[in-house]
Amino acid sequence: MDREERLSTRSARKRRKRRKKRGCLPFVVGLLLLIILGTGIYVYSVYRNLQETAQDLHSSRPAEQIAKRSESVEVTQKHQPFSVLLLGIDTGEFDRGDEGGRSDVMIVATINKQNKRVTFTSIPRDTRTEIVGYGIEDKINHAYAFGGVAMSVNSVQNLLDIPIDYTVTIDMGGFEKIIDAVGGITVTPFSTFNQEGYQFYEGQPVHMDGVTALQYSRFRFDDDGDYGRQERQRQIITALIKSLASPDTLFSYGNILDSLQGVITTDMTFNEITSVVQNYHQAAQNIETLQLSGSGTTIDGVYYDIPDPSSLREVSNRIKSELEIN
Repeated sequence: MDREERLSTRSARKRRKRRKKRGCLPFVVGLLLLIILGTGIYVYSVYRNLQETAQDLHSSRPAEQIAKRSESVEVTQKHQPFSVLLLGIDTGEFDRGDEGGRSDVMIVATINKQNKRVTFTSIPRDTRTEIVGYGIEDKINHAYAFGGVAMSVNSVQNLLDIPIDYTVTIDMGGFEKIIDAVGGITVTPFSTFNQEGYQFYEGQPVHMDGVTALQYSRFRFDDDGDYGRQERQRQIITALIKSLASPDTLFSYGNILDSLQGVITTDMTFNEITSVVQNYHQAAQNIETLQLSGSGTTIDGVYYDIPDPSSLREVSNRIKSELEIN
């Protein structure tokens, strides 16, 4: 082989090597593009499913509901502190559909982005107060049976002298489905008791499925009575919020969205919900609880809880402070 042939052979080998090197690059770029495209499609799919679910859960604010603020709160741009009235309706739990249900769980949640704090305030269901729009004093949980969400909101606003910005109603009969969808929750009981065959021990953490959590939250036959039950309800809701805020739930979001159908309704729009998730999520890591307290008494053969004036004033002022209003 002469010199020219050897040079030609070497040149051909170099070209083949360069082609091999270049040949890997399009494959890698193509793979990255497929991954990016697949991720984008997945994220878009999640977004669309969230949007559709939010529309299904949305319920327009009743015309009878009194707006206590002169201007509506703004969470999408200004990220102002806001309040939510959580109503746990017993329609599904006790099959009281003909009665319209009663709000056996009544919790005012305040969410403050600046303070990075969520505060839950429980209102005893037997609290005797004016049922605004019905013209009588009665148990506050009857307001829902008399006039639905609007009457419940109006009565709570009147009792605590605070604005309610949004509402979320939960059918307690279907609440267990949401807990199952997130893979259960872990709660540490603060007392020992047995409820319908479910045994709980003080100080021993329990990983609960939906049925177990519902039984845990129902119990009220000890010295703490309904106040103990309300504390257990706050424990369940707090644990559920932390589970929902966990990155692990992203992979089961489909089951979670399905579990919300027919169980939850809210007057928050999709844009408001997404803004709260994006901008207020750090507040969910710092949850505090308050309890409106009073004393039990019987009037005309009916048991009521009469709010203690100092507790009522303290709770009202604390909520106003969280909402940054006078």
